[in-house]
Amino acid sequence: MIYPKFLKKGMTIGVPAPSNGASDEPRKNRQRNSKLTFEKLGFNVIQSKNINNSYLHRSADKITRAEEINAMFKSKDIDYIICASGGEYLVECLPYVDFDLLVNNPKFVQGFSDPTGLLFTITTNYDIATIYGTNAGEFGMEDWHQNVKNSYEIMKGNLVKQESFDMYANSYKEYVTGLESYNLDTKDIWKTLDGKDAKIKGRLIGGCFDIIAELAGTKYDGMKKFNEKYKEDGIILYFDNCELSYEETIRVLWKLNELEYFKYASGIIFGRFGMENNEGDYKSVKECLEDSILKELNIPVIYDADISHKDPCMTIINGAIGEIEVKNGKGIIKQELK
Repeated sequence: MIYPKFLKKGMTIGVPAPSNGASDEPRKNRQRNSKLTFEKLGFNVIQSKNINNSYLHRSADKITRAEEINAMFKSKDIDYIICASGGEYLVECLPYVDFDLLVNNPKFVQGFSDPTGLLFTITTNYDIATIYGTNAGEFGMEDWHQNVKNSYEIMKGNLVKQESFDMYANSYKEYVTGLESYNLDTKDIWKTLDGKDAKIKGRLIGGCFDIIAELAGTKYDGMKKFNEKYKEDGIILYFDNCELSYEETIRVLWKLNELEYFKYASGIIFGRFGMENNEGDYKSVKECLEDSILKELNIPVIYDADISHKDPCMTIINGAIGEIEVKNGKGIIKQELK
């Protein structure tokens, strides 16, 4: 596994907008404050010229967005890349992205949600570690939540132990200034399908479940190669389900199993579902997962973890070795590079 350089003061952070840009003034303010914050911390920041554009959930057309990514991959002046925000249509860019530029000039690419299209493709196909968690805009909140502080430490190479949080945002409130933190309103409890404490170890890979569902089986899906290379480590797959219904979740898990995603899995983690959509009789995430292919795998399954669109979200290094423990409803994630 190739681990690019972590951030050091004086380095330059590139912020592309490969998905959506800021769609309103509060989000524009959040991006402005993110840039100012990083500059105060001693970094240079180069933001996308499209960072404040948003039309049909896109910052620009697909070729423009891909060219922007390519330029940041190629640039010797940019040391670290953090996607501006999530969105819906990053996958449109993938046919126009020149991944060889990154292979020849490895650097960390970080993002959350829709940027999974880049991260998952890079790590599974090119053996370059990527980072899932905290888009650039989140660093624009006025008082950093602990998850943002943890993300910043990990970006610098300080692989802090991440412990589950006390509360999470089960409901979302629109920004007023754009500098707000999360609307924490619900007690945070990690769970396992069998109701027992769990401890798993393995090579981490995952991201937004919705996007992995779209990538699976395409030429951007390198899971078969990733699995075979790291099978001796065991594989921990983590999934952040944003919008898929219970029924869609069951079908996607079936598909991933048919594609042998779980062939060497030592455990599977689901974050809190972003939307608990249900067209049938399922009453909970637990019932959904119990009625899926997961029940046949005979491995630990953790759910309601802090890897979710219901903030806060932990920061995961795709390709790193992870050790994850759930005990008495609390979770811990440790990561190491090897």
